[in-house]
Amino acid sequence: MECRIDTSRVFKAKTPAAVVLIGNRRRKAGGRKKTSSAVFLCSDGVVESDTGKTPRRGYNKGDSVGASHVCRSYCGNITIDYPFALRSGCGHSGFRDLLFCINDVLMFHISSGSYRVLNIDYAYRSMTLHDPHLSTCDSIVLGGRGNGFVVEHWRAPYLNPTADNVFMLLGCSTQSPLFQGFPTGNHVPCRNVSGMGCEEYYGCQGWMDLGLARMGLAYGSGPPICCALPFDAIKSVNLSKLECQGYSSAYTLAPLRVSGPSEWTYGIRVKYDVEISNDSFCKACEATGGSCGHDVEHFGELCMCGSWNSTSNCDTIMKLSVGGASLPRDKLSGLLIVISTFWLTSFRM
Repeated sequence: MECRIDTSRVFKAKTPAAVVLIGNRRRKAGGRKKTSSAVFLCSDGVVESDTGKTPRRGYNKGDSVGASHVCRSYCGNITIDYPFALRSGCGHSGFRDLLFCINDVLMFHISSGSYRVLNIDYAYRSMTLHDPHLSTCDSIVLGGRGNGFVVEHWRAPYLNPTADNVFMLLGCSTQSPLFQGFPTGNHVPCRNVSGMGCEEYYGCQGWMDLGLARMGLAYGSGPPICCALPFDAIKSVNLSKLECQGYSSAYTLAPLRVSGPSEWTYGIRVKYDVEISNDSFCKACEATGGSCGHDVEHFGELCMCGSWNSTSNCDTIMKLSVGGASLPRDKLSGLLIVISTFWLTSFRM
């Protein structure tokens, strides 16, 4: 490792570098106080050295001008902001590789498939998704073509359908895990969710178009052709594993009440969340002019401050490389030696 101090020249940065502002030294010359500052460099890059003026504590405000919006983007008429992002390294790591903008259409991709994003409500921390093969009141889609809703295990703490979102599973086989023990156990897990359920859904025009009138849908001694459930009851809407032919999903917008399934709002309403610690970190970052992001290799939090990143906020003295890598312990030890040597030399002058 090579570390050096330069207080005489200004170098143009060629590659991102890890920089620490050491401080300033004062000496008398010609009856006036002159101040100078120094930076040291311990990486392959070279950086600017601020000389002839008193350094500011922490960072130069000009370094992060515009950094507060570096991660904000737009797709069509939808704003993409924290914790989401389209740019690599931006947003919360739990939402990485989640959203994609294709021809001004915002797409949401998880393990079960891709969905169109209809809106993102940052005030209520929710988003609405559309699956083209989702059954509605006017159209019943069977044949196992729907996506369902299955979130990756590591992403599950951050994304879940809302409690008032009903999933109605259609045409499930008698061997479906939904009906284990039925009919001998006399237990069917199906139930209404927020006033929405299969009994009303059976009255939709879509069933009649399939030649299935309401009376023909009564399941009698067998499992129902439609089973309504909240997401928490099954944790995953995997049509293949559940052996179902299709599904529908609807949600309520309280306090609105609608008269029947033809007026339900169809789609998947997803609630997103981040840890309180992440919220606090992001607020501190944005308060100092930065944008909230993450290390693309280790997924730790980063505050993006224009040409440099920080593991706390843009007011900190330590400046991390744009790649987000923190200084290893051996390099940090070397930096401390350089600092000590610099200060001892300064006091002797």
